[in-house]
Amino acid sequence: MPRKLLKRYMPHPAKIHDIHLLKLLGDWIHDPNLWHLNRRSASLGFLVGLFCAFIPLPIQMLIAGILSILVRSNLPLSVGLVWITNPLTIGPIFYGAYVIGATLLNIPESQFVFELSWEWLAQELIIKWKPLLLGSMLCGTIAGLGGYLFIRLIWRWHVIRRWEARKMERQNKKTG
Repeated sequence: MPRKLLKRYMPHPAKIHDIHLLKLLGDWIHDPNLWHLNRRSASLGFLVGLFCAFIPLPIQMLIAGILSILVRSNLPLSVGLVWITNPLTIGPIFYGAYVIGATLLNIPESQFVFELSWEWLAQELIIKWKPLLLGSMLCGTIAGLGGYLFIRLIWRWHVIRRWEARKMERQNKKTG
């Protein structure tokens, strides 16, 4: 079930190959081990993808691709999960990360309106980069580790359940 469910929502390998930024990785993304889906690669894919989703840079997919190659995780999951921060969610996610960072640094929270423009980045990020970066790294680490543990536990639970079902089938065949 976890493998079938994940494969249903994973991006197709052809889509990943067509991403312009990931073409910078060259032949490394053609390694078949990056495309296998097992408990280890899926859980590491969630770790990398969720962590990179909170990186406040426009090259999140490239970073996720590089990290996926380095840790040998599932590349489509790593790159696909970065899209948790999309144009609809990027404002609330990074504002929440900023608030967490400002709280941890004991900096008074200042109000701002988020804009997707280079001018806004140049003006606002100079002032707010420390709390945003701290909050983003903390949220990314927590989300990545949470996703990693969740996938490992769900996968293990599913495997144990299937073992028990096969055991029951064998017992029923013996008695039946």
